[in-house]
Amino acid sequence: MTKLVVGTDAVDSSDALAEYLAKVADPDDTVYVVNSLKGGDDTSGQDIRDGEAAIETVADALADRPVTVETHQFVRGNQPVEDLLDFADEVDADEFVVGIRKRTPVGKVVFGSTGQNLLLGADRPVRCVPLVE
Repeated sequence: MTKLVVGTDAVDSSDALAEYLAKVADPDDTVYVVNSLKGGDDTSGQDIRDGEAAIETVADALADRPVTVETHQFVRGNQPVEDLLDFADEVDADEFVVGIRKRTPVGKVVFGSTGQNLLLGADRPVRCVPLVE
């Protein structure tokens, strides 16, 4: 049994992640779908609804698969990579699955990259799914 922590931030990302997971998830796997929001003034009601839609997109796509799916939306004041790393420790996850977008070097500096930060900070494997822009 593999425990996969899937980080998503938008429905389009979730579509690609769900398509990938449908191909690789085994019947005894557990998929934890996670969306992380900063909270406070940095998070609007629309951000929360968008996050819920993102995690439900993965859950709905895997509903007819024989895998266990749990969804979690965190609004704890953390950066997304912090929430992903902490949650993986909580559930003793085996691997991460995240979408990766192509960005310019300046875009990475200005906006950061959760996928890149996860690759650098994770103590377990990270599966990267390319996202088409």
